[in-house]
Amino acid sequence: MVDQEPERIVVAIDGSPPSLDALRWAIDHADRLGAVVEALHVWQIPNEYGVPVPRVPGENFEGTAKRALQGSIDEVLAGRTNAPVEAATLQGYPPKILVERSKTADLLVVGSRGRGAFAGTLLGSVSLHCVTHAECPVVVVRG
Repeated sequence: MVDQEPERIVVAIDGSPPSLDALRWAIDHADRLGAVVEALHVWQIPNEYGVPVPRVPGENFEGTAKRALQGSIDEVLAGRTNAPVEAATLQGYPPKILVERSKTADLLVVGSRGRGAFAGTLLGSVSLHCVTHAECPVVVVRG
C-alpha cells in the first residue's frame, strides 16, 4: 500500500471578515477529509499613482504580511492546536498568485465580499477571477 499525500486546500487570507469565514469553512472541511489547509496571504508593495511606493525606511512588508496572516490564523483557531493549517505568504498580484497556486491544490477557498455579480465584474473581484481561471474547484464562502 502506498501512502497518499493528504488533499491540499488553499485558502486566500487578507484579514477581512469574509476571508476569516473562508478559513473557518476550509478548516471544518479539511477535518472531514483529513486534508491540509494552506492559509495563503498574498501581499503587494503599495502603489502610488501606479508606481510602487519607494522603500520606507524600517518597513518590512513581508514581515508585516506574516504577522497579519498569523494573527488571522490565531483568531480563527482560537487556541485550537490540532488543526492542520500551514501559513504561507507570497509577494505578487493576488488573483494571479491564487490561480497559480490552484495548479497544485485540490481545492481553492476564497471569501466573498457580498457584492452582486455585476459589481464584482466592475471591481475585478479576486473571487470572481479565481472562479473563472483556477485550475481546481473553487469554493466561495459567503458570510
